[in-house]
Amino acid sequence: MRILAIVQGNYGQRMVDNIRRRGPAGWTIETFRPPPVLPMIVDEPDEFLPPSLPQADMVLALIESPKTAQLVTAIARRSSAKAVLCPIDNTAWVPPGLKNQLQRELAEMGVESAFPKPFCTLTEETSGYRRAAERYSSATISEFARHFGRPRLAPKVNEQAGTIESLEVLRGSPCGATWYAAEKLAGVSVEEAVPKAGLLSHQYPCLASMEKEQIDDRLFDTLMHVSGYVMNEATKEALKPYKKAPEYLNPMRGLDNKG
Repeated sequence: MRILAIVQGNYGQRMVDNIRRRGPAGWTIETFRPPPVLPMIVDEPDEFLPPSLPQADMVLALIESPKTAQLVTAIARRSSAKAVLCPIDNTAWVPPGLKNQLQRELAEMGVESAFPKPFCTLTEETSGYRRAAERYSSATISEFARHFGRPRLAPKVNEQAGTIESLEVLRGSPCGATWYAAEKLAGVSVEEAVPKAGLLSHQYPCLASMEKEQIDDRLFDTLMHVSGYVMNEATKEALKPYKKAPEYLNPMRGLDNKG
């Protein structure tokens, strides 16, 4: 896969570095740094782009301002991209109205797109958290999501001690936090891994926004907290076979786990 990443600063560069380090050997990822100064309304995006851009299968829009977001459609066209992946780790960078505009413009060009909010919610079919998840249809984005997105873990557990020996990352968050948390969870009790996993993800540190907002119709929270929930959920799912059955009080036999 050929990826053209739009990078403005440390947020995007850390994603690129992690993808280069842990992505498949056949992938190539080049970067484009947009002009640091842009008008509030970009009427003619081509005026702010170089004569040519690297050709790509997918544009990875790691943008940090709504001004730069207005260049995405033109960059996709110039790079002949089949898909655009535009994570929203801060809603101020890609407000809902601008996201809808980009989706519409890209669809009119025949370019598929996904806008995971936050980035670590991406799967092979959907992006977004819980009831806000949106389905997308792009083989290119799905191929990326097999390696980066919503964490998927394979544990090795010392069942006698009840501790985690290791956690293999089958799919990790693009920023690299999953690998950091997985390493730090070695030696931790299975019973204590959640919520420690989410806290470790935050400490990496997580790059998502700390501004509270409406995540879906039932959750008002920060995107950083959502990233922690995602890591906790992945850890809980991976360790489910090793969790002790809950104990219940039986007035005839005392505590047991049979109900």
